[in-house]
Amino acid sequence: MAQVVELGRRHFALQHSGDGTPQSVPGGLLLPPGRVAILHGLGDASFYRHGHNSWSPCGWRRLSEPPLRIPNPTRLVTADDPAFDDPGRHHGSAVAALQGPDGGTLLLGALGLDTPRLTADHDTLTGWYATGRPNASGSEWFLAYGPEEEVFRAYTDQLAARFGAGRNRAGNVWCSWYAYYENVTETQLAKDVADLTGLPFDVVQIDDGWEELVGDWEPNAKFPSGMRALAERITDAGFTPGLWLAPFIALPHSRVARSQPSLLLRDGSGEPVVAGYNWGGPYYALDLARAEALDHVAALVHKVVHEWGFRYLKLDFINAAAVHLPGRDRERIYREALRVIRETAGDDVYLLGSGAILLPSLGLLDGLRSGPDVAPMWDNYASVDPSDATARNAVVNSVHRLWQSPLAEVDPDVVYFRSKLNLLTPQQLQWLRDLADVCGFRAVSDPPSWLTPAELEQLREYLDRTPAVRRLARYRFTVDGREVDFTPAVASDTGGQLYPIS
Repeated sequence: MAQVVELGRRHFALQHSGDGTPQSVPGGLLLPPGRVAILHGLGDASFYRHGHNSWSPCGWRRLSEPPLRIPNPTRLVTADDPAFDDPGRHHGSAVAALQGPDGGTLLLGALGLDTPRLTADHDTLTGWYATGRPNASGSEWFLAYGPEEEVFRAYTDQLAARFGAGRNRAGNVWCSWYAYYENVTETQLAKDVADLTGLPFDVVQIDDGWEELVGDWEPNAKFPSGMRALAERITDAGFTPGLWLAPFIALPHSRVARSQPSLLLRDGSGEPVVAGYNWGGPYYALDLARAEALDHVAALVHKVVHEWGFRYLKLDFINAAAVHLPGRDRERIYREALRVIRETAGDDVYLLGSGAILLPSLGLLDGLRSGPDVAPMWDNYASVDPSDATARNAVVNSVHRLWQSPLAEVDPDVVYFRSKLNLLTPQQLQWLRDLADVCGFRAVSDPPSWLTPAELEQLREYLDRTPAVRRLARYRFTVDGREVDFTPAVASDTGGQLYPIS
């Protein structure tokens, strides 16, 4: 059906394949299920690209510029949605927006779990659902036009009404990853927990390196006392114990992959599906459409929470639950797997998703990683990958996902205070700290023993504050009255091609 609609005192030609007519809702229009195309008339507008998962690139690019995407095909499997990658057209997942020089923003956002995809060119903004369900046209859409902040807020209101929002707050988090990576040990953590006592942290989270192997979730030889003893040590020191898990994947040589092959997702030829690459090679996805695999995940979470005592779970690589296979209803499978985790863990356990897919995570996860891993360097001289682990990529992606904060805490990853093993300039360090304040999610990975007395005092003062944050524009804020401008950090990602947004 083709028609003209009025939004924000501007008219747009709209065509949609679904039955029914657009309905007015607060802030915009509700469009029927099906394929939607809007003749936007905005010319060489700036396109907002929202990535498929936590690590996928997110940001604004002019339509005349090359699309924002991951050029490395191996990395693409892990950090975006290779089934819908398009090197020649601007594309994204869940929501897209176009903005002209006057700042007016046209937003088209999905409202359902049917793998929503969007593309744009100089004429049209198009959305469709690539559902895996036979004869399904997908779900409704939300369409809005107006000031950028207003249209995104109206979209979050629609999402919250349908899916809910996170309940729990993380507080100040200390994480082992960016100090020790996989070399973390029980002995070192015992010293760190003692050193952290009295500092204003709420959570002490153990990251990757504690397990026998990814997929085999028992402590390795570096943790001889076991994980329950470690959780008790953290609790006794006054912190909430946190643990890293990747519950939806397994390495090919893991015990679970070899002894329980029925748990693995398989393609049409019967081969295990590679969900991504890490730890020096591929990893497999569990087949979470199977009750057996869901029971396996539930048993793992029950052990970690109710037997070992961890109350904060960092759930990593969870996009593996939504691997694309023909006919697979992947976003509903993903959401059901998260629902099993939430119900098993309990409502008061904090769940942070990394590799998370936005819509099917809502109402189940409390926090969402909002970009790739940060690193103690601003750029990687050997890479132009916008999903690479660098501080700049983390800042750029997190800034462009701030609109999601009413739905789940936006985790921009850790900030640094150490000068040891750190290549960041004072300005770059300040951007990371200010962004964490803006997000309201502050995490640190510096062991106190690595900090000078002055650095330790800086950390304490930073974590003790509850700053007042006010947004002035897309990239400009005040933090306790001090103006913070992320424009220079973001402009380096776009070659300086930014519209001046008031």
